[in-house]
Amino acid sequence: MSANNPKHKRRSIRLPEYDYSQGGAYYITICTQDRKCLFGEIADGQMKLNPYGEIADQCWRAIPQHFANVLLGEYVIMPNHIHGTIIITEPPVGTRHAVSLPSRALFGKPQIGSLSTIIRSYKSAVTRQINLIRAKNEPAIWQGRFYEHVIRNDKSYDKIKQYIIENHLYWAQDDENPNRGKTGS
Repeated sequence: MSANNPKHKRRSIRLPEYDYSQGGAYYITICTQDRKCLFGEIADGQMKLNPYGEIADQCWRAIPQHFANVLLGEYVIMPNHIHGTIIITEPPVGTRHAVSLPSRALFGKPQIGSLSTIIRSYKSAVTRQINLIRAKNEPAIWQGRFYEHVIRNDKSYDKIKQYIIENHLYWAQDDENPNRGKTGS
């Protein structure tokens, strides 16, 4: 993957003094546990969502219903990850959706309306709905963390938007594709 690829640097460290609940645009990538292809497949150059993928899609589109100060930009559900842009429009005044409690607090208490709280709520909603239809004792759906990037200008936003729109076209070479480089992937 090239340096122009928004996913180029996979390891993102939260900016220590940055308030992730403040207004702004954020590019995120959320991966499934062990990069398992749970949400569907790429066929004929298009993402074909399975029932789990439909749940992931519906829950993503519902984020603004639970966070009044959030708008969604471009997003794509891929077989084993999600790319999207989240726009926080103003300081949060509260949330209308219960957030699951973290198993351990590595970075302190969840902050109402912060990017981490929004993603935690999304992952929790997807997990809850998928667990209603799948077998018990299935492995976790999500990896623990997510990648984030603060979008600082229109040029960066436009580049990320284009990457998201075209993401499915490059699945055969995608770092997240467990069959990358194999014939038929």
